Amino acid sequence: MSVHSVTTEETPEKDENPPVVRFLQGAKLLGQTPYVPGNTLVEHAKEAEVRIPTNCTSGTCGACMVTLLYGEVPLPETLPPGLDDYLVEECARLGCIGKPAGDVDVDIRPPL
Repeated sequence: MSVHSVTTEETPEKDENPPVVRFLQGAKLLGQTPYVPGNTLVEHAKEAEVRIPTNCTSGTCGACMVTLLYGEVPLPETLPPGLDDYLVEECARLGCIGKPAGDVDVDIRPPL
C-alpha cells in the first residue's frame, strides 16, 4: 500500500474572506452582502438593504443601470436594449439581469 502525500499545490486554498457584493455611492459604502451565486445585483442590493430602481426587470429600460467599479459581472452575449457598447465601455451594468461572479464593488450611480 503506497501513501500519497498531499502538497500545497494539490490542495485548493480556502478563501479566508468569502466573496462580498458591496454597494457604494461615490466613496460612501451604502451596504454589502455575501455573494450568492446566481443572484442578480438587484437581489444582492435588496439583501444589503440598498435600493436600486427597477422597472422592466428584463434589461430593456435601463432604470437599474449601475457602474461596476471592481470585479466581474458578465454581460449577455447579445446586449439588451438597456445597454450599448459605449455604456459597457464606461463599466455600466444592469442590476436586474447582471449576476456578479464573486467579489464586486458597484456604484449605484450610472456612468452618465
